[in-house]
Amino acid sequence: MANFRASLPIDEVLGDISARLGAAPRLVLAAPPGAGKTTRVPLSLAGFLDLPAVVEGRILLLEPRRIAARMAAQQMAKSLGEPLGKRIGLTTRVDRKVSADTVVEVITDGLFTRRILNDPELAGVGAILFDEFHERRLNSDLGLALALESQAAFREDLKLLIMSATLDTARVSAVFDAPVVESEGRMFPVETRYLGRSQDRTEDRMASAIRRALREETGSILAFLPGAGEIQRTAERLDGLGPDVIVAPLFGALSPAEQDAAVQPAPEGKRKIVLATDIAESALTIEGVRIVIDSGLSRVAEDNIGGLGSRLSTVRASRASVDQRRGRAGRLEPGVCYRLWDEEATRGLMPAPVPEILSSDLSGLVLTLAEWGERDAGNLTWMDAPPAGRLKAATDLLLTLRAVDEDGRLTPLGSEMSRLPLSPRLAALVAGAEGGERALAAEVAALAGERGVGGTSIDLRERLTRFRQERSPRARVLQQQAKNWGKGAAPSGDLPKLLARAWPDEVARKRPGSTGTFLLASGRAATLPDNDPLAKSDWLVVADLGGASKEARISLAVPISEADALASGTVVSEDRAEFDPRTARFTARRVKALGAIVLSETPLPKPSAEVAAKAMLNAVQEQGFAAIGAEDVVEETLSRLTLLEQSGLIDAQGLSADGLMLTAGGWLLPCLKKAGAQVPADHKVREALIASLDWQVQEALRSGAPLSLELPSGQSAWVDYLDPRAPLVSARAQAFWGCAEHLRIAGGRVPVTVEMLSPGMKPVATTQDLPAFWQGGYKDMAKDMRGRYPKHDWPDDPASARAHEGRTKKRLS
Repeated sequence: MANFRASLPIDEVLGDISARLGAAPRLVLAAPPGAGKTTRVPLSLAGFLDLPAVVEGRILLLEPRRIAARMAAQQMAKSLGEPLGKRIGLTTRVDRKVSADTVVEVITDGLFTRRILNDPELAGVGAILFDEFHERRLNSDLGLALALESQAAFREDLKLLIMSATLDTARVSAVFDAPVVESEGRMFPVETRYLGRSQDRTEDRMASAIRRALREETGSILAFLPGAGEIQRTAERLDGLGPDVIVAPLFGALSPAEQDAAVQPAPEGKRKIVLATDIAESALTIEGVRIVIDSGLSRVAEDNIGGLGSRLSTVRASRASVDQRRGRAGRLEPGVCYRLWDEEATRGLMPAPVPEILSSDLSGLVLTLAEWGERDAGNLTWMDAPPAGRLKAATDLLLTLRAVDEDGRLTPLGSEMSRLPLSPRLAALVAGAEGGERALAAEVAALAGERGVGGTSIDLRERLTRFRQERSPRARVLQQQAKNWGKGAAPSGDLPKLLARAWPDEVARKRPGSTGTFLLASGRAATLPDNDPLAKSDWLVVADLGGASKEARISLAVPISEADALASGTVVSEDRAEFDPRTARFTARRVKALGAIVLSETPLPKPSAEVAAKAMLNAVQEQGFAAIGAEDVVEETLSRLTLLEQSGLIDAQGLSADGLMLTAGGWLLPCLKKAGAQVPADHKVREALIASLDWQVQEALRSGAPLSLELPSGQSAWVDYLDPRAPLVSARAQAFWGCAEHLRIAGGRVPVTVEMLSPGMKPVATTQDLPAFWQGGYKDMAKDMRGRYPKHDWPDDPASARAHEGRTKKRLS
């Protein structure tokens, strides 16, 4: 029987979870961070607590990150008094500890996808638990879709449990036809202190806030930063705090010992400052924290993933994320949360992170489905269906990589790529090479996403040299993987040519007259430190990027000659344009270019409609919808959707301005093309956005959140959804005469704010209850108006009077 030091909130619903999952094939569990779901639920289902086992076979607990998988497995094994690998097992890319005795196996979500592809019937598996599903990672969505397929086709007895800290449980329940169990959790009050925004570097502001918190409060601190670089630089700025303060970084590339040290409580008489990435939002529990300091930033995988590993960009965290971070301060006692922004900015945050399936490169998903034997993603069950435009782009990339044929079937090369636990571009790099070049490609692939292995040099040649010499346990595992992928051959070949041939869009040229500033063929600008030796190179092949979208930093590259760079891709002649939002003018030119790298150019008088549309789309994605004057219509539509969601008339859509910018290539570009080298009218953008929504949502907008309402006077009045009092209707007071019932929308669930105007069009009264207003406030308003506008009618009984547009009594007679 498991041994735990204390009870946790999840314990109160373990019986309900067992009963519900015993009776149904699927279940949704909603429990806040710290409730104990990750470690208690698997043990309970396995019969290791005070409840009988309800699962026959092995329980797979899917975790989105290796660090979370390892710590969850270690904690469960410790509670059973056993070493890892007995009844509790662990499987990650660099660690595997399982045995015939293993009942609960913690596995990363990416490796689960490989397992179900190899064994669609999941022989010996009784249940699959999808932890941290609210993060909406691509591997989790894909793994669940395949598990549902397996359950329906082969395994009616298979149990699926979706676990989440923050999730629209009603929607999940409806999509997956699953009952819901909720754990309320345990939360103490948390005071929020806003420190305002600043132009200072994130690490400078964070260090300052930490020093302030040390002065103002007691207890340990959990500070959220976007990535390892900011964590390390913040730690440097905290040097000299004294022996009573421990600074502990926490991110994925640290050794297991360093990660374990970060989550342990501070020793008696000392305070701890944990500098963490967003992994500490919900996946890990850090003991002893009562102060949270939030940078408000996150690092996310970017669209068009290429090169070595994921493209990471720094973005503002969502409202759901910052709320979870805040909650970490109130787990054990009342706490404090410092936020490095102002309170007003919180209202502008995206409600939740954009699901990766809606914003990421889907080439890996399409390759996986092709191996599964499914060429139409629409045949699977998804929380959010993969967008058609992204599926097409992914299929086009796989065609380019020769992984699939024109019918979407796997080619022999694609079959070999699918067996490699790598992104398609990395898999193509390895599978498309022979002999020593394949072995060299395998070493590059083994380094993918493994920051810290092989040192920290930006020069990939140096990283590979050190990687081959490194003897750490993690490096040895990766070296063995590279050897297996390379089929035992000795690495050889021309590294720059190899990378440029596989990733021609990663070729970069230094901007003329600059030091360390490069433009990639993909169109991204990126920088190197001025003192880095590679900054003097004219041409590079970039293997990895980091930093914000507009300030990308080259974190791994190799120099290449100009001749080899130009031979890596196709040099084309075409028309291009830039759009200036300030003047609404285009600058057009005919260029000879390698991707976005212009080799020569000639001015043109005017761009074509298609070229102009692409220029406007680029401006929108860089500067927002204000670039084409459509900011208000987008926000108006989002406000209308929010009203319908809150009224229960539609499911949560999860849309935001930032998210719509990411998908604008699908819904906005056709509208821009139709504009014919001109900025489209606002209503055209609105129509394009609404047309991209489901038909039921479009109908709900039309009927439940209309753009205008007909008033008793017969006038059509515009409904303002952007005013703080929204929905708001403004008109002369006479237009509302005869209105015995208040105006409502959303099927009568939402009252409209009525703003009455004087004959001079000045606001004189506001109400959300016309019948009450006629009996009360109207009398004072009418008395005042009769004195100021005696020629207009101000009846004693406006509820039964004839409405009109505000004409004088003489014109009414």
